[in-house]
Formats: sequence, structure tokens, C-alpha cells
Amino acid sequence: MTSQTSADSAMPITVWGEGRGFRVVWLLEEMGLPYRLRDVDLLKGAQNDPEFMAINPGGFIPALQDGETVMVESVAILQYLLGRYGPSPLGVEPGHPAYPAWLQFLHLGEAGLMTPAFLSWAGSGFGPEGARDDWTGKLGFEIFQSRRRLVARQLEQAPYMAGEVFTAADISVGYALLWARRQGVTALTSPEQTYIGRVTDRDGFRGAMKTCHAIGSWDPPPGR
Repeated sequence: MTSQTSADSAMPITVWGEGRGFRVVWLLEEMGLPYRLRDVDLLKGAQNDPEFMAINPGGFIPALQDGETVMVESVAILQYLLGRYGPSPLGVEPGHPAYPAWLQFLHLGEAGLMTPAFLSWAGSGFGPEGARDDWTGKLGFEIFQSRRRLVARQLEQAPYMAGEVFTAADISVGYALLWARRQGVTALTSPEQTYIGRVTDRDGFRGAMKTCHAIGSWDPPPGR
């Protein structure tokens, strides 16, 4: 869903970059908020994109620009959007019994899954010959695997990370599992495949895949 106006601003909500920015686009689609996606080609070097560097001098994606507000870090952006434009069923209020699980898995998707999975893959993705087997990569994979056990336990108890309904926590965790499968970090277990099939069988996910052309070229999620 794209537009030239945002809910409360004369300027559109702008998402800078795909990658983890897919999480942000997915949430915007789920919430029905108008936005635009601005491509950032990190392979050409963020320093060669002065407009982007003015938004995020750290030179990483994603970034979100909402009027005068600029946010970076994908999970922080998810929380910002839910707080700014909620209430939404994709968020869980602090007084709700599911709030601890929601908050835990919202952040686990990046801190516990995506970051160590990326470190596990980065040697083979960007490093020199033989970098796949370096110590850091192996440690990243061990951390990723250990955090996956938390996801496995949750899926034994409920269909989603916060219980019985789909939330932003599933966007966070679901993207990390999809990325790890796509990059060859790991195969998904049968429960994970069933879970991914469930969370991606949504109009919001399909809309995000259409907007994010690079990620939209990924293989279909398991079970679809």
C-alpha cells in the first residue's frame, strides 16, 4: 500500500532500504498505513548515497522517516509505529497476559536470531576463501541455534509467538527464519515450516513482497 500522504503528516512515511526493512514494510501493510519505499544499494556503498547518509550516518538499513521523526533499527521502528499509530491487534498492551511473550519474541527476532544468523553467514557471503568456517561464524550459528529452541518451545504451546493471534512479534521472528532459510544458514524444522506458512499466508505479507522487489524474488515460503 503506497501513497503520497501519511496518516498525520504532509509527507509520506518513508522506509529506506529493504533487507530488515522488509519487517517495517510488512507491518505498514498489516496496519494499512500509507508509505513509500526508497531503495538503498549498500553494495555500491552507503557513502555514495548522500541523501541516505543524511538520514542515517551509520550507513545501515533500514531507516524510517515519518515527518520530522527519523528512526533506525527495525524492531525499534516496529514499536514506534505501533505506539504512534496504534492501538493495533499487532501489538500487545503491557497489562495483557501475553505481553511478556510478545515483547520477548519481538526482540528475539533480531537480537537472538537475525544478528547471529547474519554473523554465521557473513563469512561465506562476503568474506575471503575459507571464511565460512571461522570462529565467529561458528559462534554465531551456535547462538542462533540456541535461541531457536525458544521458538520451538513456543510453537509447542501456541500457533504464534504471543499466543493465539498473529502480532508484530511474528513479523520479527518470521523474517529471521525466512532469511536464514533463504541464505542457507539452516533448513527449517517441520514446525517452523508450518509456522512460516501460517504467518506468510496474509495479505500484509503479500503486499510487502510486491513492494520489496529484491525480497519478492525469494523462493516461496515453505508450505505455500
